[in-house]
Amino acid sequence: MRDSFDREIRYLRISVTDRCNLRCVYCMPEEGVPWMDHARVISFEDIRDTVAAAVSLGFDKFRLTGGEPLVRKGILDLVSMLRAVPGVGTLAMTTNGTRLAPLAAALKASGLDSVNVSLDTLDPARYAAVTRRGDLADAVAGIEAAAAAGLKVKLNVVVMEAYGERDLAEIRAWAAARGLAVQSIARYDLASDKLDEHAYDRPPPCATCDRIRLLADGTLRPCLRSSLGVSLDRKDPAASIRQCIHIKPAAGATCDDLSIAQIGG
Repeated sequence: MRDSFDREIRYLRISVTDRCNLRCVYCMPEEGVPWMDHARVISFEDIRDTVAAAVSLGFDKFRLTGGEPLVRKGILDLVSMLRAVPGVGTLAMTTNGTRLAPLAAALKASGLDSVNVSLDTLDPARYAAVTRRGDLADAVAGIEAAAAAGLKVKLNVVVMEAYGERDLAEIRAWAAARGLAVQSIARYDLASDKLDEHAYDRPPPCATCDRIRLLADGTLRPCLRSSLGVSLDRKDPAASIRQCIHIKPAAGATCDDLSIAQIGG
């Protein structure tokens, strides 16, 4: 399906929870953010029905995000449910990797194709400082388990101040030795104006954007850097998706009502 600016929209990012076990400095404050009540969190059945509706409109790529998607109880069941939807193409997940090791093989068996794992440094002390409560060894174990399970693995590297370029170079070398892909990400603030010209792989230029987002509370968002949203109609998710695509702006500006953690990055 095409939007008002003739971009083909075929990619749905699904935030399955707003909760996370880390407190990364570029994602949320150290004390965290107020979690939504469990009763407000979108059900697996509603996610499945939304994905089926998206497929009917030409979507073929789906990504599970959070918060941290692996803290959502029953995540393996959700992966299986989505893989069973006819027409689903790529089924991916973005995770911090710290809970990935014991689940990697089961995720692959359930139908997940790939994982993007956040890894901003290979220095244990800097990793602990950036994540505020994470252990580098857990993330590395998750990456290795995912690769061993046959999942396609890409490392998401937010380029931080001071040591960022050195960390990125070290991660590129480490990943190349293991046959893993790397994606560099410019650090950004949703409340500041979006820049399309930067030295890193992400965020992508607005002119090539092909995605919308489903938040954990059932709101559809046409753009990461916008406060526009559409409440999901559980009885007619296709109509909600069409409306979301219709209001998708030509370019991202600012988002002043939610954090990155609450939207799903």
